[in-house]
Formats: sequence, C-alpha cells, structure tokens
Amino acid sequence: MTSNSGDVAWIITATALVMLMTPALGFFYGGLVRKKNLVSTIAQCFIIFAVISLTWALWGYSLAFGPSYHGIIGNLSLAGLNGVGIHDINPALAATIPTLLVFAFQLKFAAITPALIIGACAERVRFRSLLIFIVLWSTVIYVPIAHWVWNPDGWLKGVGSIDFAGGLVVHISAGVSALAAALVIGRRKGSAIPWKQHMKDIDHKERVEFKPTNIPYVLLGAALLWFGWFGFNAGSALAANDLAVSALVVTNLAAAAAAVSWMLMDWLIKGKPSAVGMAVGAVVGLVVITPASGFVSPMAAIIMGLIGGILSNLVANWRAGRSKIDDALDVFACHGVGGIWGAIGTGIFASIGATGLIYGNVHQFLAQLLAVAVVVPFSFFGSYLLLKLTNVFSPLRVSPEAEDAGLDLSEHGEEAYQLD
Repeated sequence: MTSNSGDVAWIITATALVMLMTPALGFFYGGLVRKKNLVSTIAQCFIIFAVISLTWALWGYSLAFGPSYHGIIGNLSLAGLNGVGIHDINPALAATIPTLLVFAFQLKFAAITPALIIGACAERVRFRSLLIFIVLWSTVIYVPIAHWVWNPDGWLKGVGSIDFAGGLVVHISAGVSALAAALVIGRRKGSAIPWKQHMKDIDHKERVEFKPTNIPYVLLGAALLWFGWFGFNAGSALAANDLAVSALVVTNLAAAAAAVSWMLMDWLIKGKPSAVGMAVGAVVGLVVITPASGFVSPMAAIIMGLIGGILSNLVANWRAGRSKIDDALDVFACHGVGGIWGAIGTGIFASIGATGLIYGNVHQFLAQLLAVAVVVPFSFFGSYLLLKLTNVFSPLRVSPEAEDAGLDLSEHGEEAYQLD
C-alpha cells in the first residue's frame, strides 16, 4: 500500500495548524490572567508542548495506538517510534498516509490537551510540580482514554462510541481534570467568593478583582485557535476528501453560533456584549463540534453551537456567582460542559457515517452516554489522585509571597513588560 501525496500534504498542513493551537492557547489564557502572571501562563503552554512531544515519542504513542491489550491499553512495541517509519502504513489507522505522520498529527492533540488544564489553576501553581503532574496525567489519564476511543481495538470504540476529533479524548478529559485541579489547589488569594458567604468568610477589604490583563491577546488567541481548529477537526479525516470538507464547514458554523449565543447571554445578563465573552463563546463552539465534526450536518452544527454557548455561559456564571470553586479561566464550563454536550449531541444529531437518536438509532445515543459516563469519573478521580500524589513529592501551590509577587517573577525571574 502506498501513500497519497494529496492526503500527505493536507495532513502535514493540518498537523502544523494543530501545533499552532498550543501557543494560541497560551495567548488566550495569558490575556485572561493578571499582568504579573502573563509570562508564566504562556510559558507553561510552551513547555508542555515540548515535554509531551518527547513523552509521546518515547512511550505515549505506543501505549495509545500500539497493539491492544484487551482494548484497555497498548503495549510498548512502538516505544521510541520503533518500527514507525516514513514508508510504513497502517490501514487500520490511515490508509493513504505514513504512520509516522499519524504519530505527528496525534502528537499535537496529546500536547494541547494537558495545556488546557492549566487555566483552572492559573496564577498559583508551582512550575516544577505542574511539569511532574502533566507527565503523569498524560500517561495515566490521556493515553488510556485515547486508546479506548481511537485505537482500532479500543473497548469504547468496540461498543460503538464515536469521537471524530476529541470531544471525549481531549475536552472532557481536560475539562473534568481541570475541575479536580481547581479543587485540590484551592482558591487564589483574595478571590471573591459568592455573596452569601462573603461577610463571614472574607473581609471585603481583602477582595481582589481579577481583570484580564490584555483583552486583545484573548481575541488574538481565540482567533488563532479558531484557525488552527480547522486542522484539528478537518485533519481528523486523515485524508483530503469530502469528509474533511464537511468537518471544516461545521467547525466554522458551530464556533460562530456559540460566539453569538454567548454574546447574547452576556448582553441579557450583564447588560453589555463582552468582547471576552465573544472569544470564549467561539472556543466553546469549537469544543462542542469537535466530537461531531465528521458526523453532523451544517444545520445540526449550528444548533449544537447555539445550545453549547448557552449551557457553558450558564455554568460559568453559576461557578463565579454561586460556588466556591476557583476554576480561574472556566476550563470546566468551556471544555468539560462543552465536551459533554458535544459528545451527547453527536449521539443525537449524527447523520454522516453514523446515525443518531433523531434518526432512530438509540444504540448510538446510549453508546455516547456510556462513553461520557466512563470518561468523566475516570478523568476526575484519576486526576484528583495524581494531584494529591504530586503534592506529596512537590507542593503544587506556590507560597503566599510568591503568589503576591506573581509567577512571572517568582517562578521565572522575568516580567512581561519593561516600560522603563
């Protein structure tokens, strides 16, 4: 079997597009934090990409996509890319591109997923401890889920669950793990708590208002994420074909729909259309459509995006106003809730390559519910335990003095701006 030059060219391009998403996430997150944590936030995304590039080559790819052990995990026969050459093609993964390119494309997914988590514990996590946790999380949480869902012999794939580009593997796993991180690491110093507890839990003089340091960075990051997401979803066809075209179109429509619905929710609740809200809403739409991008029609994508923007907005507002959870950048509301709705919505609206509930296929809907019911607790409790374990050997949280100074100075000895 030989490779197809057109397919190879497209997947190389898609791989580059997905790579762009990790630094784009850095700018998106960096713009949302305070100035004293801008450098550290972008640096965390940058180094996570480098570290996971190595772990994915050394053992991650083999455990995720290597020969399966009862559908649960792969073996280490492909460790260090042993036997993964430029001329090798595995038809079970992709029939017209080298397996080495499949490795490269999947590497970008493995890299951006743990980077999503850092938004939940932004401005207070120790750099060294974060790196330890990320390596453990990628190996213990991400790799098994990727194997279950995307390996041809994975057990969730075997029961019929579908995930075109990573709703289960990427967004639910990261979003739910982010919730665990926010709970384990705790609230930022001076973070406002719900008004009902305000008077007895914190002196209002100690409250700190957390405002984004650079809204243009937020918009830039969201725009680059939107751009890169065409590679994320359309590239997951693993060929330059009509399926890739369909995935690209529905990706754009879902992002647009959620940007609009989030904006309208902000306008209704807060009285003004927020620029940050528009950016966050677009990202939510991209999250929602990810598992469905190869399976749904354009109109279904619009419906899914509109609903996703509303759901995530409501959860984010509830988290900020009614809970004590300091998920700093609302990773759970965006990626966890968006991913869950996207995975379930796939089971409702699928019409391309698979049929969903509205077309009478109850089995597909139940398979999606099963996958969500497995991935959510596995990600949450697994991450919670890994965070606790990491904390034993290397404290997760910086000192109060370091938090006051900001992670840019305390962890890296650098500042974002030198205006002297």
